[in-house]
Formats: sequence, C-alpha cells, structure tokens
Amino acid sequence: MSNILDEFSMDFFRLDGKVAIVTGGNTGLGQGYAVALAKAGADLIIPTYDTNWDETRLLIEKEGRSVTFVQADLTKKEDREKVVKIAMEVYGKIDVLINNAGTIRRAPLLEYREEDWNSVMDINLNAVYFLSQEVAKIMVNQGSGKIINVASMLAFQGGKFVPPYTASKHGVAGITKAFANELASKNIQINAIAPGYIKTANTAPIRADKERNAEIQGRIPADRWAEPFDLMGAIVFLASRASDYVNGHILAVDGGWLVR
Repeated sequence: MSNILDEFSMDFFRLDGKVAIVTGGNTGLGQGYAVALAKAGADLIIPTYDTNWDETRLLIEKEGRSVTFVQADLTKKEDREKVVKIAMEVYGKIDVLINNAGTIRRAPLLEYREEDWNSVMDINLNAVYFLSQEVAKIMVNQGSGKIINVASMLAFQGGKFVPPYTASKHGVAGITKAFANELASKNIQINAIAPGYIKTANTAPIRADKERNAEIQGRIPADRWAEPFDLMGAIVFLASRASDYVNGHILAVDGGWLVR
C-alpha cells in the first residue's frame, strides 16, 4: 500500500503544459476560472462575444502564461469550428474545455417570449453540446481530456421567472452525465461545477436589495455569499490529474445551499 500512496503528489493538481479553452473567460466567473488555470500552469484560449480583453490578458500574462482570444458567437457552427481550429493551430492540442459562457433572461412564466426561450437555450445548452462534441473529437484522438460544464443551483431546483435558464441548466447536468457515459473509457473526464450565490457584477443588484440579500444569505449555512476565488480550487481540481477518476459528477460549490 505504501508504494501506491507514494505515487501521489501535489503535482497532480498542476496544469503545466496543458491548454484550456474557457468560453466567456474574459469577465466574471469565467475570468476567475481562466486565471485559476493560468496560476496552475495552463495556457488559455478564450472565446468571447465581445473584445474587452485587456484586463484578462494582463492577469494571465502576469502568471507567465499565454492567452489567445477569439471573438466568437458560440451559437454559430462556423464560430465553434473557428475556436477549435485556432486552438489547434496555436497550441496543437486541447486538454481542457470549460463551458462557462451563458445568459439569463427574466420574465414570468406566462409572459415568457419564444424568442427569449430560444436565445437562452441556444447559448446555455446547444452551444455547450456542440462545442463539447467538436472538442471531444480532438480529445479522443489525443487519448485524454477534461470537459467541465458550468451548471447552477437551478440544475437541481426550479427557480422563478427563469424557465429556460432552469431548463438549460438541468440539460447541462444531463449532457455532463451522457458524455461521461460514452467517453470515460477514452480517458476523458466530463464533470460540471454548480456555483451557488457568488459576488459578481451580475449579482450586485440582488445584493443591493437588503430584503432579498438577507433572504438568500439566511439560507446559506456558510452565512456568506461566495467570492469568485471560492470556485477556483474546484475548477483546478476538475481540470487536473487529481480528478482522473471523477466522471459525470455535478460538484456544487454553494456554501451548503442545497442541503439546507
């Protein structure tokens, strides 16, 4: 037994020499994921809809890693193919894919518009499936890879005023399990991270509402909102060799929200 245990080291959490795609990795939690991977040693490809790249570039280059930004609309097949093509041209491989890009639109169920449903599902679910499919082809040929999807508390719950977001995040959980069933034998691990309530620009209006903020925080056993860095350890774990026998799992990072 001692010989087996001696094989493990903290290097299992390192990502030196790895190449990671982080969709929507230029802002918010996506930026946190990208910087975390860079700190662990990975080089980055970041597909993003906008071109506000300067801050993220500086944060990654500060860690001594390289980053290539690709302006892309991931709901379009040609743009998804462009991302994979550029990744292979620049780095020659793809070790990690983090499907972080997403959107949310709020309206009461009985008033929800079909175009808004389609828009949310296109980026939150369809783009995740088809980009994962393209990248998985590369990973199968390589004989290894990690795909990490970003789910939500609403992959487990119903929520209010966000029916397509809820449906899409349930779908992300399902895609994660389906891909794992088919690709685990190819030495590819597909998992998801489900963030709880995080302090980001997107949640600032909720936190500014004293009543709503107190309602949310009162249900979190940790008694605080998460900081973006609370997600960084989980994302590095799922991207690294340390998680090689973890597959099809939805990892909640929620301060205990789901068990309350």
